[in-house]
Amino acid sequence: MLKRIILAVLLLAAAFSAKAIEYTDVYYDSNEPGWGAFLVQSDTTQFLAFFIYGQDGKPTWYTAQLADDGTGKYTGTLYAITGSYFYNPWTGYNINPAGTASFQPIDVYHATLIYTVNGVGTVTKPVQRQTLTPYKLSGNYSGSAAGSVSGCSDATGNDPTFRGRFALIVSQVADTSATLTFSFVDTTHNGVVCTLSGPLTHLGRLYQMANATASCTGPDTNTGPQPATVDSLHPTGQGIEGKWTGPLGGGCNGVFHFSAVLNVNN
Repeated sequence: MLKRIILAVLLLAAAFSAKAIEYTDVYYDSNEPGWGAFLVQSDTTQFLAFFIYGQDGKPTWYTAQLADDGTGKYTGTLYAITGSYFYNPWTGYNINPAGTASFQPIDVYHATLIYTVNGVGTVTKPVQRQTLTPYKLSGNYSGSAAGSVSGCSDATGNDPTFRGRFALIVSQVADTSATLTFSFVDTTHNGVVCTLSGPLTHLGRLYQMANATASCTGPDTNTGPQPATVDSLHPTGQGIEGKWTGPLGGGCNGVFHFSAVLNVNN
């Protein structure tokens, strides 16, 4: 019973990931190191803290509180903040509206940051997630996937509500490459084994495998190497999650959101 409950929770988490994109990270312009913004997201609200510099070259403190405007962009008010000298006893702070800000995602890794400071002007910068240290992805996991299979030459292969449970083995070579082996154990896909391998690109809290290959074997399944992409691959507090997209052979195209917990013996 406990295993069924855990797997049900994982399946819900995988399905939710298809709807909500999490942008929490540190962002910067790779051509202009030394400044940037910390972004923390809660549902459809974002809090940004800027580390930038004033006309005198000294650090200037701004924050912004942004909300999804319904188009996938986040907009809101920019605030200027001053406070007590850090070495002295705390006597309070002042926060005043100073303009507007907008965080406009290009994809899950890159965005355009626009902010206007009253009486100064508008700044528009391309930003991306800033990578800090490598993550360990290697391990043995148990999880679920939710997604769809479409476009199959044989229409019986289409599955608009794909659901599957799997054991997952991940092997990783530093920040260079990774292999993910999914061994499905649910009734519908039992015995199907899919292996994805490819180079890793590390951007902030996320990895991408943009040029991976995928092969699947098992009952009524035998697909040779197919191009595949794994997006938003990252460790979670309990395991790992990501999104796999690509052709599956026979004209089929798959989109799978997966989430798994690290087995306790790892």
